[in-house]
Amino acid sequence: MEGEERDGEEYTLQEEGEEEEEEEEEAARSKQEEEEQVLAARPLTEEVLKEGLSLLCKSGNGLAHAYVKFEAKSKDLTDVSILERFIHLRYVDLSDNKLHDLSPLSSLTHLLWLKVDGNLLSSACMQELPYLQIISFTHNRIKDMEGITHPRLANLSLKGNKIQTALGLSHGQLFSLQILELRGNKLESTAGLSLPKLKNLYLAQNTIRSLEGLEGLGQLAVLHLRDNQLETLDGFCSSMKCLQYLNLRNNGISSLQEVAKLQVLPMLQSLVLLDNPCCDEPDYRLEVLVLLPHLQRLDKELFEQYEQAEANKIRQERQEEEKEMEGSLQDDVTE
Repeated sequence: MEGEERDGEEYTLQEEGEEEEEEEEEAARSKQEEEEQVLAARPLTEEVLKEGLSLLCKSGNGLAHAYVKFEAKSKDLTDVSILERFIHLRYVDLSDNKLHDLSPLSSLTHLLWLKVDGNLLSSACMQELPYLQIISFTHNRIKDMEGITHPRLANLSLKGNKIQTALGLSHGQLFSLQILELRGNKLESTAGLSLPKLKNLYLAQNTIRSLEGLEGLGQLAVLHLRDNQLETLDGFCSSMKCLQYLNLRNNGISSLQEVAKLQVLPMLQSLVLLDNPCCDEPDYRLEVLVLLPHLQRLDKELFEQYEQAEANKIRQERQEEEKEMEGSLQDDVTE
């Protein structure tokens, strides 16, 4: 009997444990459903809309007035369909909400500036907006760069997303893009970023191992590649004739022979190499200046005149030694 009672107790405990697990699972499901219901129950309302509208301006025909600015940040919004009616809006900030979809903004053909940071967007794809110049998609869940086709877009931020490749970028439509922010993504290569008007490109905090497709960046002046996984500097080319600032901090560049590959950049003036293994080489600062005579700053510190003079002297001595070597080799061949 005692054995039967013990078995009965164990069975009851097991049943209770299973019931507790089921209750926990049910509670988790209920919580998820509640969250989904909360998300589904947060459309943009007339009341919030009125609070966020500002900047009264003349409309297109000049005979009427309309609000052109709207802001609704941190409202847990999941639906902004009501904005479809407000076709005169030029500046819209919907940051820190719970938006999955921007299709209601397709009718805002006068839009100049859009900020949708901190939402739940998995794509940056939108219908082409003819006057849109600045967009910020910072800290969303975007995985690719497809569907961005706004012809006047000059400044695009996709910082802190999950983008693995830029190969889907619409080069044909983005001929006005000058600033591209891609920090904190999952890029492994620069392939696909060949944008002819681009001036500033921010690629820090990715996992970039190779530099590809840079030959089309003829107007690029600033390039940030800090906190990546570069070990070689193949990929830079003489067509990058405007590049002045290059940040390579905290990569895996171990040799100054790699730094010598930057000699193809005719306008390079400022270089950051801190936290790379090559910084530990003897006379590192002087040797970099010997290799790159046009450089004005290294690791954000200006070169002094005496450093430039010493580097010039070493460079001339090495060039003379090379000439002598070439001469002696020719003599050996003649003999």
